[in-house]
Order: sequence, then C-alpha cells, then structure tokens
Amino acid sequence: MNITDYILKEIKSLTPKSTVEKAQKLFNDYPITHFNVVENGVFLGSFSESDIQTIENKSALLSDYKHLLTGFFADEKTPVLALLQIFADNDATVIPVLDQRKKYLGYYDLCDVLDVFASSPFMNEESETLVIETVENNFSMPRISQIVEVSRGKLLGCYISEKKAGNVQVTLKVVTQNITEIIQTLRRYEYVIVSSHENDSYLDDLKNRSQYLQKYLNI
Repeated sequence: MNITDYILKEIKSLTPKSTVEKAQKLFNDYPITHFNVVENGVFLGSFSESDIQTIENKSALLSDYKHLLTGFFADEKTPVLALLQIFADNDATVIPVLDQRKKYLGYYDLCDVLDVFASSPFMNEESETLVIETVENNFSMPRISQIVEVSRGKLLGCYISEKKAGNVQVTLKVVTQNITEIIQTLRRYEYVIVSSHENDSYLDDLKNRSQYLQKYLNI
C-alpha cells in the first residue's frame, strides 16, 4: 500500500467560526494532540490541545485565537521517514495532509505511520547508510536512485536530514556488495560524502524515535 492510502477523514476539521467549546469537546472525544482548521477547503493551521484547553471563554470563536495556530503539514509526496520527524518535532499524533495546491485532503494518524515504518524494508533489510551533501539545486532523488542502481546497488530509501546555507544533507539506505563503487560514483556527480555506516547509528536513532513515539501514544 502507498502511504497516501492511510490519509484519514474520520475527525472532521473545524472552521474559524467554530467555538472554543466545540474545539474543547473535540479533544475530549478524540485522543489527539492537534485538530485542523480549514476554510473553504484551504488549510489554515492546527490548534494544540494544550493551547485550546486553557482558554476560559468557551463561546469565543477560534478566529479570535488565530495567533495560536501552528503550520506544520505533510503533502502527498512526503515519505514515511519525514512524517516521523514531523510527528516528533511537533509532539503531534496527527499531521494534516495537503495537495499541491495546498488544499486540505485529511490527516495522517501516528499509529498508522508507525505500523508502516515498522514493516518497511528500510527498517528490516540489512543495508548500509550514506549521508551525502550537495547544493540544494543539485539535489534530485531520481538521479540519486539512478546512481545507486548503475553502481549495482539498491536504494531502499532516502531522506533529507538537514538543510543549511543552500546545501542539503541526504541520508541514503542502500543494499550493495560494494559501497565504495557507489561512493566513487556519487563523488563524480559532485556529492560530498559526509559519512558511511554499516548498521549505523542513524538507523538506531530512527528506531529509538519510533519507540519514543510509540511510548508517547501510550501516555
């Protein structure tokens, strides 16, 4: 299944004209950390439970508190690894999903994404991990995939792990019998090799992040 098959619409989004009381009831009815505010199909942002539950004026409209909205979201092309980082960075159990025109499609639930992540080859197949760096304009996922395949490797996944000063660092997880050949080819295409690991600490960090998020769900 594609990760987009897990986009949900069970919890209806609220509008700026919804009341604080309605929002507080929503949090009482569903075990979520954020709810999404949408107007005419356009995503405006999310309110956190911690912010909404502290508002005493229950008859007030959400539009009066738009300064509390947060803007994190995913799009249809956001990979599972990036979704995990969005969940962790925002202490969230749901992520709004937007299309290319920024129209609201629904949301991802943390439980579903963790299940997909835990069963993915990225987690379970023996492999090596490369962290490479290039200028942002030079980054191309199809090109990286082609480089790995031409060098007789298999790309399990890649993930933009850092952006800084016009450059991006990308983490690759590859299956190969000759990691040196892939490294040499990447260098010919002006990719800088930041690090190379077998059963590396980056994967351990992802596993720990997954375990952290799972514990967060059980609180």
